[in-house]
Amino acid sequence: MDISALREEYTRGGLSRDDLNPNPFAQFEFWFHQAQEAEIPEPNAMSIATATAAGAPSLRTVLLKYFDNNGFVFFTNYESNKAKEIEENSHVALLFLWLGLQRQVIIKGQAEKISKGETLKYFMSRPHGSQLGAWCSNQSSVITNRQILELKLDEMKRKFSKGKVPVPSFWGGYRVVPSSIEFWQGRPNRLHDRFQYTLQENSDWQIDRLAP
Repeated sequence: MDISALREEYTRGGLSRDDLNPNPFAQFEFWFHQAQEAEIPEPNAMSIATATAAGAPSLRTVLLKYFDNNGFVFFTNYESNKAKEIEENSHVALLFLWLGLQRQVIIKGQAEKISKGETLKYFMSRPHGSQLGAWCSNQSSVITNRQILELKLDEMKRKFSKGKVPVPSFWGGYRVVPSSIEFWQGRPNRLHDRFQYTLQENSDWQIDRLAP
């Protein structure tokens, strides 16, 4: 199938150096709020790229749960493929794609496990069904049918029918501590605006315009 003629002009606006906050986390927060206001579906959805020690890449989409000047936090099963790859090679990349605003944010950095206390605080805020779900799946493993998951869920409902659902020992969060953050704004004729913040040795952020 030839889809070479499928294209869209990006005309929503531009991005200049003067538009940028010197703090990339503040700039990300500003753009994130705009994505929410524009009712972008699940604006916290982000693709995360990992790789094995040998450099074989993997990619999947997860949900950002919170961020601050220390980095970007998501949660997962610590026995999943992504967690195993992070254990081998902590360098990762994140991508937020907000097509409705013709924007992307690309983050490169290192992933590190958050504290058990931080994981507990988030886990207790999850809906009850999501808490149970964390116990039900040996993530990334091969299963023969969906019924296995349904039976496991029923088992967990009975097991934790009284009292709070504890945090599984194999489940928790990662914080991606960025070394660079790029803000990408689509422009006409594919001459997009791209600005990259790069962390310097003195902890300042250098901002450079990149060619599209």
